[in-house]
Amino acid sequence: MSSLLFSPIQLRGLTLKNRIAVSPMCQYSCEDGFANDWHFVHLGSRAVGGAGLVIFEASGVEAEGRISPGDLGIYKDEHVAPLARIVKFIHEQGSVAGIQLAHAGRKASTRAPWEGGAPIPATAPGGWTPVAPSALAFDDKSTVPTALDEAGIQRVIRAFGDATRRAKEAGFRVVEIHGAHGYLLHEFLSPLSNKRTDQYGGSFDNRVRLIREVTRTVRQHWPEDLPVFVRLSATDWVDGGWTVEDSAALARLLKEDGADLIDCSSGAIIPGVKIPAGPGYQVPLSAKVRAQAGIATGAVGFIQSAFQAESILRTEQADIVLLARELLRDPYWPLHAAKELHAQASWPKQYERAQ
Repeated sequence: MSSLLFSPIQLRGLTLKNRIAVSPMCQYSCEDGFANDWHFVHLGSRAVGGAGLVIFEASGVEAEGRISPGDLGIYKDEHVAPLARIVKFIHEQGSVAGIQLAHAGRKASTRAPWEGGAPIPATAPGGWTPVAPSALAFDDKSTVPTALDEAGIQRVIRAFGDATRRAKEAGFRVVEIHGAHGYLLHEFLSPLSNKRTDQYGGSFDNRVRLIREVTRTVRQHWPEDLPVFVRLSATDWVDGGWTVEDSAALARLLKEDGADLIDCSSGAIIPGVKIPAGPGYQVPLSAKVRAQAGIATGAVGFIQSAFQAESILRTEQADIVLLARELLRDPYWPLHAAKELHAQASWPKQYERAQ
């Protein structure tokens, strides 16, 4: 029996050579949003390692939309050239380069994890005042954000469109809209963080309005033959929050808006939530969204072994698997997985003698 993990998948006019994707992983290693040699080696090595899709980390569509001052950015035209250099290398290895377009919302302006991850006050060097749907801080240590007005919302939508144009210029073949992990678009989705009383708050239809408008704008700026992904926190894991049923309902709408795949993560809208984390703990979320919305999904979350990944696909719980920590530990995980599954995978000619 041939491996499904190492079978190609077509999304619009794009074919991925296998169903292994590098999940976006922030590196907190930029200055003013510019990609550098760290990103070249970090991302390029995962392409050399055999992943079918390499998604660059959450990239701020506005400077104020970065999680930290060290985040990757795609908020000005000068960012395109260093990104394009890495994209070119990834494509030369037979992988596909994607980028996650992001706005951190009220969780912006923080220090890197190895610096403690604390919020940077707007009055401190490198800090700024975050924005959000409502003037509610993430926790008691965070800066109270400024609630976006109508003009601010329209600015954010335009920023996603401009970032998509830059992604196209850099040569990316997949864009992913970040609507998860307690960042801006997720903040609008969840009733725990969205207390607005205008057309962007209250009802389900109002709370999903912004991510739908962003998706339509991204689709308009992106080639028709290339796919758009949307990452969702498929559940907030808390009563009164966003649910997997909400995610399935939204996924049906996003499919109408031009999305091609829902990348199913979860959580992070508020602190202190008990999440039943463990190997494959988010896979059932992917399965439910896939079944109820009739759209391709990606599964992520403690996917560690080749046989686990293969099983997720064979049981039709997802169409691709996205790995993060496991690919940090082992950039060549896909090549090793192919050997375990007796599948064909192309080693770089420079490494063939190591097989």
